[in-house]
Amino acid sequence: MSVYLGIDAGTQSVKVIAYDAAARTVLAQQARPLELSATADGGREQNAADWVKALVEAIQALPGPVRAQVRGLAVSGQQHGFVPLGRDNRALGPVKLWCDTSTSAECEDITATLGGAAACIAEAGNDLRVGYTASKLRWTRQHRPEVDAALDGIALPHDYLNLWLTGQRFMEAGDASGTGWLDVRRRDWSPAMLAATDERRDLAALLPPLVGPEQGYTLLPAVAALLGLPPGT
Repeated sequence: MSVYLGIDAGTQSVKVIAYDAAARTVLAQQARPLELSATADGGREQNAADWVKALVEAIQALPGPVRAQVRGLAVSGQQHGFVPLGRDNRALGPVKLWCDTSTSAECEDITATLGGAAACIAEAGNDLRVGYTASKLRWTRQHRPEVDAALDGIALPHDYLNLWLTGQRFMEAGDASGTGWLDVRRRDWSPAMLAATDERRDLAALLPPLVGPEQGYTLLPAVAALLGLPPGT
């Protein structure tokens, strides 16, 4: 039996299903709720450590014989969030989510710097929305300068779980299109969009490699052991 885990890191919960590919049957499923911090200015945030805790608890709650047969797993999740990474690959502070609207002014500033919505579309194929990642970074520069100063990398929420699972920083191109920085025609970061967000530094150096859905990675040995999954998964 070859079992695969499907993981969804949503806004309200982390969900895991164990699927028998040969029998086309869901063998087990678990979910753990997540708390959301909401403020009057439209802020919507979560702690990245809570995602990891929920993921560990959900997988560990699956039956042991099922986990022992796992051959692979995949993570999907909420897009557009901004996870500020430190050099140790941990989140430097709370994560602003896709539904955070406290960065409206920053979104307008970036758009104006590019020359308006039409200019953004001409440059990258999309206009810039307040939910996208770009304005969250600019907001952090103004409101959490200590986080901005220590910034060593940028991840989306489920990228952070992938990083915890594998020790590797990477982002799928489809998700990257929701950051506001991807030129969707070239499937690469737009220098102009990055510069409009932060003119002080090359943000491309903080962004992870873009990968296709066929790219695979291996779980860290310590993580596989903690989750009760076979080595080399």
